[in-house]
Amino acid sequence: MTLEETLKQQAKAAVKALYGIDADDKQIQLQKTRPEFEGNITLVVFPFVKLARKAPAMVADEIGQWLMGNSQQLIAKYNAVQGFLNMSISDTFWIEQLEAIAANPQYGEQAERNQLMMVEYSSPNTNKPLHLGHVRNNLLGSSIARIQEANGWKVVKTNIVNDRGIHICKSMLAWLKFGNGETPESSGKKGDHLIGDYYVRFDKEYRKQIAELMATGMSEDDAKREAPLMKEAQAMLLKWEQGDKEVRALWEKMNNWVYAGFDETYKQMGVSFDKIYYESNTYLEGKKEVERGLKEGLFYRREDGSVWANLTGDGLDEKLLLRSDGTSVYMTQDIGTAKLRYQDYPIDKMVYVVGNEQEYHFKVLSLLLDKLGFPFGKELVHFSYGMVELPNGKMKSREGTVVDADDLMEQMILDAKKISQDKVNTLPDITPEEADNIARVVGLGALKYFILKVDPRKNMLFNPEESIDFNGNTAPFIQYTYARIQSVQRKSGNGNQQSAISNQQLNDKEIALIQRLTEYPAVVKQAGDEFSPAVICNYAYALAQDFNSFYHDYSILNEPDEQKKNLRLLLSAEVAKVLKHAMALLGIEMPNRM
Repeated sequence: MTLEETLKQQAKAAVKALYGIDADDKQIQLQKTRPEFEGNITLVVFPFVKLARKAPAMVADEIGQWLMGNSQQLIAKYNAVQGFLNMSISDTFWIEQLEAIAANPQYGEQAERNQLMMVEYSSPNTNKPLHLGHVRNNLLGSSIARIQEANGWKVVKTNIVNDRGIHICKSMLAWLKFGNGETPESSGKKGDHLIGDYYVRFDKEYRKQIAELMATGMSEDDAKREAPLMKEAQAMLLKWEQGDKEVRALWEKMNNWVYAGFDETYKQMGVSFDKIYYESNTYLEGKKEVERGLKEGLFYRREDGSVWANLTGDGLDEKLLLRSDGTSVYMTQDIGTAKLRYQDYPIDKMVYVVGNEQEYHFKVLSLLLDKLGFPFGKELVHFSYGMVELPNGKMKSREGTVVDADDLMEQMILDAKKISQDKVNTLPDITPEEADNIARVVGLGALKYFILKVDPRKNMLFNPEESIDFNGNTAPFIQYTYARIQSVQRKSGNGNQQSAISNQQLNDKEIALIQRLTEYPAVVKQAGDEFSPAVICNYAYALAQDFNSFYHDYSILNEPDEQKKNLRLLLSAEVAKVLKHAMALLGIEMPNRM
């Protein structure tokens, strides 16, 4: 039983005995004692003042006296300030909590709930490499999956690859026209980078054609429609949907180049998937469902042959489901993907990790699935997150101005190597391989933490220099704290830290550290409830700060009292254990030395 659960029980018993009040959990309000007052936990007594018919300070004092008389092993002393009862918890209790944490190798993990959550993230297009926006998506999705597993969910991590559509045809057409048979092998480029270059090339040539047509007096809208390149791309998409062998063979070859490139990026990022779906397979299922909805009168066909859903009665607008030439749109594909997923897995909760610009899309998807009779329609969760912004503005992939994920990760590792070189070079027996690995762990950790520490629902500005600071709210600061503890443990021999620690008097900073450790399971639960890795980041930073404050003021290895030394070694080891677990939920590795 946690400290909060124990105190709630005791507080309920106190107000029942003193005032005859049958309090519920909502009335028992506990919070950390404010720094300017003595104590560890504060009970807010205002909810009981009216029924007790006494002044708030008197109610607080009477509850404090009752708790002291009936919970002597728990509460050492108290003080009443207005309607707040500040309680100092006994050293014996804190030591018991520390020993319980040390005895639990899965500390922070919740019991299995035998429910399955599917988390979809990444969702790349096969016409370009992953960029900074994808980095935030992948890091959020992967971390959310880990956090939910820690909260007892069975989690299936899934990816839907946008491997068909007009964008893919643009890259294919540009490669045919301007590629001269170039391959990843001949160019030395990753496959996703190579294809991305041809996507940019298409846009460049397309803009030229638009300008030429406008020079003849054609309007911009007409020029965009009549440009030969766009017409060829649309014709290629139609051929693809009709199963043209040549188009399909080219599509398969170029997509395989891209997948090989994606795999390298995912591996470096530390991201993986249990199941990958491809829109080239799911769109047909979606078309079947749209045709069924058309027959059942749920949708309607316009004069040009396109199929629409009229959602004005639901407070939305009309939504295109099939184009006039019979080709599908993203919504059609998402309907088919959802259907297949629920056929493949007994999903209790489906979570889409997709940017907030798609909020309307997922409202429509949920409504359409419900209208089509799928019971899971209304239960879909769109985890909507903000965009990553840059100092020089938004990214535009078709213009080739994106921040490439591979380049970003490589630069972060190089920056970490430069910044940490002086520190790393002082490590005894450091090999070039270990130095490179430390730079990788620190650089990627800095990137991940900086992105994940921001409330996911907010837009954010990515600042590489700030992310790699060893003194701020960053991964390198937390990683350095962990490495410092590992150094202490190595120097101690790490042999007797779990023996002879009872009956110790604790100082304020030791108590603060143990109290922070006891909060970790509740933090993991909160992060799961809110789908927020930022909650984990904030906790890990606070725990690292607490440890460094303790380490600055008190000796561990030079402590003359052997029992006190053992206690501090155990406390340090448990701080390291929790830091490593918390950072692992963020996908961040911890170096044993830095």
